[in-house]
Amino acid sequence: MSCNWGTELWDQFDNLEKYTSWGIDFLERYTKFVKERAEIEMSYAKQIRNLSKKYHPKRSREDESRYTWCLAFAATLRQLNEVAVQKEELAENLNTQIVCELTRYTQELKTERKTHFQDGRRAQQHIESSWKQLESSKRRFERDCKEAERAQHISDRIDLDNKTDGEKRCSMKARQTAQQKQQAAEESRKDYVTSLNQFNQDQHQHYHTLVPVIYQRIQDMEERRIERVCEAMRSSAEAERKILPVVSRCLDAMMDAAESIQPRMDTRQVVEVYKSGFDPPGNVEFEDYSATMRRSISESSYLDNRTEGRRHSRKLWPFIRKNKPPPPPPTSPSPGGVDSTSQSPPPASREPITQRLNDLMSSGSRTRKQCLRNLKRGLSLKLGSSPADCSHLPPEQRRKKLQTRINNINQEIQREREQRNALLKMREVYEQSPQMGDASSVEPRLEEVKQSLQRLEEELRRNQTWLSEVDSRLSDHSTRRQSGGCGLNSQATTPGSSSLKQLDNRSPASRESPDGSYTEDHNAELHFKSRSSEFDEDFDDEEPLPSIGTCKSLYPFQGQNEGTLSMVEGELLSVVEEDKGDGWTRVRRNLEEEGYVPTSYIKVFLDSSAKGFVQSSRLV
Repeated sequence: MSCNWGTELWDQFDNLEKYTSWGIDFLERYTKFVKERAEIEMSYAKQIRNLSKKYHPKRSREDESRYTWCLAFAATLRQLNEVAVQKEELAENLNTQIVCELTRYTQELKTERKTHFQDGRRAQQHIESSWKQLESSKRRFERDCKEAERAQHISDRIDLDNKTDGEKRCSMKARQTAQQKQQAAEESRKDYVTSLNQFNQDQHQHYHTLVPVIYQRIQDMEERRIERVCEAMRSSAEAERKILPVVSRCLDAMMDAAESIQPRMDTRQVVEVYKSGFDPPGNVEFEDYSATMRRSISESSYLDNRTEGRRHSRKLWPFIRKNKPPPPPPTSPSPGGVDSTSQSPPPASREPITQRLNDLMSSGSRTRKQCLRNLKRGLSLKLGSSPADCSHLPPEQRRKKLQTRINNINQEIQREREQRNALLKMREVYEQSPQMGDASSVEPRLEEVKQSLQRLEEELRRNQTWLSEVDSRLSDHSTRRQSGGCGLNSQATTPGSSSLKQLDNRSPASRESPDGSYTEDHNAELHFKSRSSEFDEDFDDEEPLPSIGTCKSLYPFQGQNEGTLSMVEGELLSVVEEDKGDGWTRVRRNLEEEGYVPTSYIKVFLDSSAKGFVQSSRLV
């Protein structure tokens, strides 16, 4: 079957025009389809990227870099973000390689189609004009022939009736008219023959030359359009298949991340992070109340006696020196080498004492009491400081912090030594080649490096001493644990011994509480307290603050300073005031005892239904 529009469809000009118009409409519709698909891919990539960003671990959370399941999830999110990148690349390829190209080609196709059909219409108009001219010549020739025949008939009839001179003259006139009509008919005949020949020639050229050429061009145009649609579909599939290997690698990486999760390693890491190094509490000694002699005070009852003495006097002192140690972070320790001073309350989080004094002078009676509380708390936290040997931390956490600090110091020492060696080589070069530089110009910098090395080495020795002390204590604790020893609580108390006296008479170097903190001299505290007695009356009739929740102690704490509250492990207390960023929480026991405890030593449960909770219980 022939496939030439010029010969097969020579009489289907209008249908070809409709078909090619529908083909261009289809091309535009397909271009719109690819564009919308690219928008869908881009929207999907954006949503995937936002989802990955939303659940990506925050930099402030150091815990998420320790455990394999957190690392696996972070790797999965990174691979998901890579999938989003590939989807964006697919959308970009669809837009640039298909949508833009098809849009440009559609405009060119419309222009070309318009040109071809304009040529076709001009050829059609030319053949129609030639046909009309032929028809006009034909009708004129027919008319002239009829008129000449009628004039000849009239002339013949007059000749038959010619009898008089007048009639002869009419016959002559009729004969002349007939001759004129015959001559006009002959001219019309010549014009008709000329028009006929011209039309036949135009018609042959139209149907055998012009129409085949024009229709062949339209056919070529249509084939190119169809081929362009084919290429666009192929490019679309190829663009999507191009990203499949990368997406497959991302999925393989997600599978590898899932396989890399190690539960046993994570559980060991939890032990490594949260292990405090404390010994478990020992047995509680029997206290014989039936004895007439003064009962012995065990280590466990010492806290109760201190709280008994405080229960009768609830005076709050605005200017009492409360040398409370900064709270250690037992619930979220970090093995990273952070400076020991970072555990103390940050200065930026405290209110200036001058601001509190101004508020105190310009407020009412009830507001003044709250200002005095804040002033008291600010003085207490200002007097507290974190020791350089990290003794405020639990033993195991102290060991990790000191070890990390030693590692960092060793790195700094290595860098300083490398810089010193470089300076020595430079000085040697300058001495051998004075034209390159002055050797004396290196001496100031070399002296600075030497002093820095001396300082770092001294700091290294000091931290190593503290680390050896912690290691010896941990080894002693482990030895006692293996031999069945119970530490301080397991020592037998006799009726004549007093744990309170032993604790008060210890030297400053041995004033280490069971929670790993150190206390200051109590004489300075009592001296400072005597200077603040003038503010007693402001708090004698003070209304107790309402409870905002409860808390449970995670570790024992001895409140050696005024304003703090002692507690044992597992004790339930009422929360009066939340932590304001300085590491201390205000709690109450039995509606009478109230004070601050380290926030990291407790687990707080803020609940409106817990207000009014004032009873306490101890879980041994």
